[in-house]
Parts: sequence; C-alpha cells; structure tokens
Amino acid sequence: MKKVRIFLFIISLCLTNSICSQNAQKKATDTLPPAEKYGIRAGIDVAKIIRSSFDDDYSGFEIVADYRIYKNFYIATEFGNESLNRKEENITVKGAGNYINFGFDYNAYKNWYGMQNNIYFGLRYGYSNFDQNLVAYKIFTGTDYFGDTTRTEAIETTGLNAGWVSLLFGIKVEVLNNLYLGANISLKRMIHEKQPSGYDNLYIPGFGKTNDIGDYNVGYGYSISYMIPFFKRRK
Repeated sequence: MKKVRIFLFIISLCLTNSICSQNAQKKATDTLPPAEKYGIRAGIDVAKIIRSSFDDDYSGFEIVADYRIYKNFYIATEFGNESLNRKEENITVKGAGNYINFGFDYNAYKNWYGMQNNIYFGLRYGYSNFDQNLVAYKIFTGTDYFGDTTRTEAIETTGLNAGWVSLLFGIKVEVLNNLYLGANISLKRMIHEKQPSGYDNLYIPGFGKTNDIGDYNVGYGYSISYMIPFFKRRK
C-alpha cells in the first residue's frame, strides 16, 4: 500500500509538471507578435463605376494596386480610362483617354494586435494620353440682331498628353480576411499639358476638370481590394 501511494505521488508530480510546462509554452506563444502579411493588394475604384451608372455624360473605370516593400512603406499605382462630355454655356467638349498614377504610400497608423489597417499619406506622379472632341461652340457675332451662332461640326484633336503630381490622404480597412475597403482624397497640381489648337483642355482623364483659376484640382476615390499574401514577417 505504501508503494502504491509513492507511485501515485510520482505520477501526480509528473502530470502537474507537464500541465505547467504546457501552460508556460502556450503563454509564451501567445505573447509572440503577430505575423504581418506582405503581398499585392489589388482592386477597383467603385466610385467611378457608380458614377458611370448614374451620369450619362461620364464613363470611367480604374484599377488600384499597392505592394508593401518595407514596414510602413508601399509602392502604389492607379490606372484606368475616363471620358466626360463637359457642357458649358458657350462650349461643349468631350475628353477621353487613358491614365496612370505611380508613387508610394506611408502608413501612419499603429495597428492593434492582429490588425493590418492603413491610414496613409501618399505621393503620385500622374500621366494621361487622351483626345479632345470639340462637340459644339458658339460664335459671338457682336450684335444682338443676328444673335450668337452655334457650330456643331465636331473637331477632334488626338495625341494629347498631360502630367501632374498628387498628394493623397486615405484609409484602408480590412473588413474580412484579406478584403479591404478604402477611401481617399487627393490634391493635384498640373505640371505640363499639350493643348489642342484654338481652345484649352476642359477635361483630362485622371486629372479631372480644368479651370481658369489655377492648375490645381481635387479628386476622391472609394475602393474595394483584395490582398494576395506572398509571405509573412514578425514585427
């Protein structure tokens, strides 16, 4: 009977030691920092799709993508095509073409445990190849008797281009595993543009509407994107 008690005592010590070791190992594992994903995140700008559905004078589609290169730094791009039939009081012009933005984003948000969201600042260089179609315009006759003359013979100018820089502020939130919703606002400044003969560019794809006040414009976007992870790194 004494030997049985000694044997049971030894077994209990072994079980206790094993449980304590497992708890300690589990605690040590839980305190390790989560692995952060690195990969390509690609998607579309849903704002342009929605606007195309409701605005008969506009058509646009844009693909957005970024790739995390180091901790809080991402290389980023947006490319697509747009067209707008801009109607003003004395002139109607349709601008249509392709564009690309390329640059980087910096994530200023410190994520909680297991999160990978972005509150970022970005810098882009944008470039567009496009055409301008002068749909209609009025010619001032100088007298009220004859009135202004409206010309509707279309004049198309091809092979135009423009370049600009943009400052961005935006957010990207992981709503499901690897699925992100995003929103951004951008301030754009025109650097150079090739203009048609006889009138100015009234709409530049990727840049937006132009004006006589200055070379600046404001843009916005709403995106849905999916990340394809290539590998993970500990913090």
